[in-house]
Amino acid sequence: MKNYKRNDSIQALLKSFFLALTFFACSSCAKKNYAHGINYVFTSGQVPGYGNLDYWASHPWKYDPADNTPSPLGKYKNDSLADVFFIHPTTYTDVVMPMGWNADISNEKVNRRTDKGTILYQASVFNSHCRVFAPRYRQASIRAFFTNDKKVSDAAFDIAYADVKAAFEYYLKHYNNGRPIIIASHSQGTLHAGRLLKEFFEGKALQKQLVCAYLVGMPVFENYFTQLQPCSDSASTGCFISWRTFQEGYVSLFIAKEKNQALVTNPLTWRTDENFGSAKLNKGAILKNFNRIIPGLVHAQKSGNVLWVNKPRFFGSIFLTLKNYHIVDYNLFYVNIRENVQTRIYSFLKGKP
Repeated sequence: MKNYKRNDSIQALLKSFFLALTFFACSSCAKKNYAHGINYVFTSGQVPGYGNLDYWASHPWKYDPADNTPSPLGKYKNDSLADVFFIHPTTYTDVVMPMGWNADISNEKVNRRTDKGTILYQASVFNSHCRVFAPRYRQASIRAFFTNDKKVSDAAFDIAYADVKAAFEYYLKHYNNGRPIIIASHSQGTLHAGRLLKEFFEGKALQKQLVCAYLVGMPVFENYFTQLQPCSDSASTGCFISWRTFQEGYVSLFIAKEKNQALVTNPLTWRTDENFGSAKLNKGAILKNFNRIIPGLVHAQKSGNVLWVNKPRFFGSIFLTLKNYHIVDYNLFYVNIRENVQTRIYSFLKGKP
């Protein structure tokens, strides 16, 4: 994968999901023409200082949505064996870009979307064995994935990554103290996580502290990393995991056009082969109701560059026509991921003082 930021597959993946979202979020905007007069201001927000806890969506020193656990799993006892640095996906989805190409890090509306969505439903999966660090950052607008102006999109993603990098450097200096690290991300967050791994881990001393990286929601193509390899099983460490979820039988045009091989992990078997993962292996998904665990909701099987699952069956699923399950890449396998985090940390620590 040569460039996370300008990839036709990424653009099409997100476009297929967000078209419906932006229609309902801004149905009154449908007849307006945004081809002219686009706001080319990149961000009006201030550069974050990560010594301020307000600039963290999740942090061990404060209570936040990542501290929640679905009630059927019981109250967790956090043994904090490792740290997870979680980079959240795009929550700045306003089609008119009121803040320019990058979100203001202090915007309450965007931060609520982040906290009540990805931090609660994704970052919380790591809380039983990790201290969760999830920085707020001046994320690029969803439109940065669609514009044909490469200079504009590159600049927007560079601003976002600069914040992620600054947060990670602050974490290393003030909180890590040699502890094992998990890098986890989704969607836009995975773009930044890939850059972070290449800059700070590959061929660096920090690679020895890497438990694993969960790079979800975006393709990681072969040869993108020079040293990091995909995890071969449920207990491998120092490696990465990646998948994109679609309804089985559905072959998107943009996936069919991908020329490179994406590395895909099946989160029910934790292998990269095409063996079928039965729904019996799915220990629990969570959907809109965070406190309801649904075992066996989907089976899973790698198919080419993506992960195929059956159409989930739940109350109201008859109205589900979307075949791109990007938004629930984590949710569909919530309990399996939670248990796998423990397995990999224990494997990493085995034999270490």
